[in-house]
Amino acid sequence: MPLSLRRGRVTAVVERRQGLARVEVDGEACVAYPRLTGPVALGDEVIVNVQARELGLGSGGFDVLYANLTRGLDLPGEAAAHVMKLPYAPLQYAAAHAEEATDASATTLGGTPVVACSLHSQLAPVCAGLAGRRVAYVQVPGGALPLDLSDTVRVLRERGLIDRTIAAGACFGGDAETVSLYSALTAARAGRADVIVCAIGPGVVGTGTPFGHGGMAAADVVAAATALGGAPVLAVRVSEVDPRPRHRGVSHHAQAVLDLWGGCCSVAWPAGCPIDEPVGASVKRIDVFGWRDACAGLPLASMGRGPDDDAWFFAAAFAAGRLAHSLAG
Repeated sequence: MPLSLRRGRVTAVVERRQGLARVEVDGEACVAYPRLTGPVALGDEVIVNVQARELGLGSGGFDVLYANLTRGLDLPGEAAAHVMKLPYAPLQYAAAHAEEATDASATTLGGTPVVACSLHSQLAPVCAGLAGRRVAYVQVPGGALPLDLSDTVRVLRERGLIDRTIAAGACFGGDAETVSLYSALTAARAGRADVIVCAIGPGVVGTGTPFGHGGMAAADVVAAATALGGAPVLAVRVSEVDPRPRHRGVSHHAQAVLDLWGGCCSVAWPAGCPIDEPVGASVKRIDVFGWRDACAGLPLASMGRGPDDDAWFFAAAFAAGRLAHSLAG
């Protein structure tokens, strides 16, 4: 399907954040990434990509600013950068990568715990469980690619629960950019992270097939952490109320990771959870007493459900953070 582009004019500027602007174009919600397309202001003539909204995608049901014809042309590139993000796509641009500096020279993780999440909504409770540790967050492909889209990351940084962000592969907008997941992990280790947490961005691709979903990014994380001498911990996606049978109990996303790499990772399981434990893994039962207090004030929502709707989803992610916290000792 070709790009669905339309020309419009910025009719409202709703919010400005670091690396992100939420605007309206002819009255329709639109997200802009000023690092890519330049600053945006009221009245600007722009081109927007409308395809996600037209398809009615739940997590991407808004327009994305594609080009700013008023103030986004002739923008200077990043000095000395030559590695491309979004290579050979219409929005390709050069960004400085960690591999071009010394902070990506490490080749092992030395036992550093690496938490693998299959959903972005697991990130906040995992990091709450890691309070007091120096955490590097690595965003991997499988959901939204721009780090700047995540309000969760923004809040976690403000709360001191994330120290550094790294965008791996096609993802972009981190404190550091890396060509691969492997160099993202070693760059995090070189930056003296106590624990590395990896997750996809907001949203997730899902097809209902065993391996055709963004949750497989967690399998890549477990494999890479294992190969580099880390201590991978899987944050298991569970639910008591998801209306889709494949996601009720232990989600088929998590089980797919365990079917491939269950012998290489630890699985944190919240003590007292009534859901049947996953198979094919080294399950460690973790006391999650007080998880709600630890997560107070953090953005907790997954598939439109909060902690009062699907408590064990968030408790299981918190358990992964607590287990990684203990392993970092």
